[in-house]
Amino acid sequence: MRKVWIVLALSTAVMTTSCVSKKKAAGLQAQVNDLKTENARLSEKLRVELGDCQQKSASLQSQLDSKATELTAKNSQVKELQDQLDYLKRTNSGLLDRMADLSVVSKAGAESIKKSLESIDNQNKYIQGLNSSIQRKDSLNMTLVMNLKRSLANVNDEDVTVEVKKGVVYVSISDKLLFQVGQANVTSRAEEVLGKVARVINDHKELEVMVEGHTDSAPISTELFKDNWDLSVKRATSVVRLLQHKFNVEPDRLTAAGRGEYVPKDSNSNAAGRKQNRRTEIILTPKLDQFFELLTPQASK
Repeated sequence: MRKVWIVLALSTAVMTTSCVSKKKAAGLQAQVNDLKTENARLSEKLRVELGDCQQKSASLQSQLDSKATELTAKNSQVKELQDQLDYLKRTNSGLLDRMADLSVVSKAGAESIKKSLESIDNQNKYIQGLNSSIQRKDSLNMTLVMNLKRSLANVNDEDVTVEVKKGVVYVSISDKLLFQVGQANVTSRAEEVLGKVARVINDHKELEVMVEGHTDSAPISTELFKDNWDLSVKRATSVVRLLQHKFNVEPDRLTAAGRGEYVPKDSNSNAAGRKQNRRTEIILTPKLDQFFELLTPQASK
């Protein structure tokens, strides 16, 4: 009986001990589960915070890179400004040196500079006056050409041409209109043309008149004319005499000249060219003394 009680007591003790162990185990398991839950929560929190930190780190790195770029640009600007400052310093130093040089210009040097400027001014005035005189001369030539062409409007253009060459007016009259072949006497038909030219000449007293005879290269040798020089001079003389005696052109304005075959207008190798070369030219030029009188007042102003 006693053994039975012992067995019962032991069994009860074992059962009681087993119950206590299970409770502890359950309690521990609950604690473990709580710890796992808390660990998971803390791990998630840590992951989130770590992500935020990484984003902030990336943002800070981007800002740092931007600031580094700005700093590089600022350094470049500073260098440019420093270069400009150095250039200005050198320029200023050069100007100061020049001012120092100018500060020692003597009174005589200043007077020399003044005279040079006055000389340049006078030269400019002279050039302006010369241009003005040339313009007046060109205007006179244009008026002269228009008057001559109007007077000779009914004359064949092949027989008479009027043009400006080398600043003077040329009236070129063909050989066939003025003279017979191998002769130096002016034809009656040509007298009408010369009369019209003479009226324009008499309207412009300020002009000198040179009459030039020209021939082709065909040689001539007669009782009247030794050669082309002789023929060209006598033809020019015939025209001059007619202008003086019949049309009252003052003889002191007239000059007769023969150029022979040596100033051709065209080639002497063909008939058309030789026809152009046989001519008499009346050259109208301003009197030199009057021309220079026009220039002198302009230069002295």
